[in-house]
Amino acid sequence: MSELKKDPVLILRFDGEDLKEFLESTQFEPEMSSIFSQIGAINLTLWKCITAALEKLTVEHGIPPSSDPWVLDNIVEPALQLLSLDQLEKPASEEIFIEEFRKFIGHIIKHLHEKPLIVAHVENTCDGSGIRRLLSNQFELNKLLDLVWRDMPKDSNAGGEFFRVAIDVLAPSIDLPHYGTVDQFDSMVNEICSMFDAKEEKILLEFKEMMTVVLGKLSLLLEENPICISSNSVVHEPLPSPAMVLPSSSLPLEEG
Repeated sequence: MSELKKDPVLILRFDGEDLKEFLESTQFEPEMSSIFSQIGAINLTLWKCITAALEKLTVEHGIPPSSDPWVLDNIVEPALQLLSLDQLEKPASEEIFIEEFRKFIGHIIKHLHEKPLIVAHVENTCDGSGIRRLLSNQFELNKLLDLVWRDMPKDSNAGGEFFRVAIDVLAPSIDLPHYGTVDQFDSMVNEICSMFDAKEEKILLEFKEMMTVVLGKLSLLLEENPICISSNSVVHEPLPSPAMVLPSSSLPLEEG
């Protein structure tokens, strides 16, 4: 049973060309200006502005996953070290931020030109189908909810918080994302759990029935608003042969 519909793994090659194209495009400055506003960069040091802005860029921009420890240690940190330390420690205006971020991206491009990077990119769609399959099988549903109840921390608060914890305990069994990892999913869970304020005694007596209602509502929300969850991993080992290696521009650049 799988809640996440898995697409094939795409092997992406980052050689700096797509990132250079973004840097030289008319999109660069407006997007950086928008990011500067989003991160509330006023009074932040240039270093914090740059690192926060970097998190807003994705593989679709041509930049390897900055959250990857190897990328952080071998690409991001060396590029930061090439900027003025004195400047990095001072608050940055929008103009200075864009100017220095341009230099920073330029250093990353140079590194990628010299040592291209291979990244495995996977996108999964969470649309509620796994929950619906579970709800259609009463035997499996009862069995799984018994296990969830057994593993539930019994000191959890009653009501909505109790069901949020229950969903998180259930998540690995049907490949739902864990609470706290995907904002859109968190919002759905919060919306549903806010509807429940049952007393602890009622939850103890009617856990399966109430949890079934919670799962049904979550399934409907996911069906109406599927969530695309992507992951990226740097490939450090030789690729199997044959392997399809695509430029990062093979991925559509999301608007907005």
